[in-house]
Amino acid sequence: MKTVAIAGSSGFVGTNLKRVFEAKGFKVLGIKREELKDNKKLISIIEEANILINLSGANIINRWTQKYKKLLRSSRLDTTNALVNAMSEAKNKPEVFISTSAVGIYKNDACYDEQNYKYEDDFLGNLCKDWEEAALKAKNLDVRTAIFRFGIVLGDGGAMAKMLTPFKLGLGGTIGNGQQDFSFIHIDDLTNAYEHVCENSSCEGIYNLTAPRPTNNYKFTKALGKVLNRPTILPIPEFVFNLIFSEGAKVLTDGQCVTPKRLLDSGFEFKYKSIDEALTHLIKKS
Repeated sequence: MKTVAIAGSSGFVGTNLKRVFEAKGFKVLGIKREELKDNKKLISIIEEANILINLSGANIINRWTQKYKKLLRSSRLDTTNALVNAMSEAKNKPEVFISTSAVGIYKNDACYDEQNYKYEDDFLGNLCKDWEEAALKAKNLDVRTAIFRFGIVLGDGGAMAKMLTPFKLGLGGTIGNGQQDFSFIHIDDLTNAYEHVCENSSCEGIYNLTAPRPTNNYKFTKALGKVLNRPTILPIPEFVFNLIFSEGAKVLTDGQCVTPKRLLDSGFEFKYKSIDEALTHLIKKS
């Protein structure tokens, strides 16, 4: 029996990955916060793991005070450094290490993939760059290393759960003019991508975890209203989000156009390529 160790296993993505791997017959170990601070215990977990997955990080959708920005950095960088340091001391190292990042690393002035891009020079962009740099140190330990840059993950929980209530009440609408890009991925495609990369020894490096047909906020809003059979006529001014989240509003009011070139090139097949396909499946399922 193979073993998967997951840091951040209690979150939305982590619980879905746990379910999928256990259904495949894997033993799944959740790495607790206190274990990340106990190097001896962390090494013992890592020595048992064939696959190590890093999902740790404080919720990015929040009010970005200076204190919270420090938490966003520490919850990602400290965890990643602890995992890499423990791997360096482990006698038996994982076969593959998959860490997380976000499409917020890219600028929003064009549509980018992993090989054609411009990086954003702001708090989120620089956080992603530092996060990835910390994770890629695992390559020096001869551990096959991949980094998944998440788009907005749509599923039964997470961001989708927060979006549904106002839409079901007929209060859903675009954010501002709705023209900001909205790169997303269905949770099933996301978990399938983890399986794909784990099973294919040639897969390593950076991967965008986004559907192959990115959309924008307006089209997402209209698609969700259509499958729910609810009106979407009340746009929400951007200043409302700025008042609530300050600098953190950028996550909601801004967006990146991102395509998953390297996943597609590796032979991965998406089940839900468009926003209509993804939302239709999720709403019927719920």
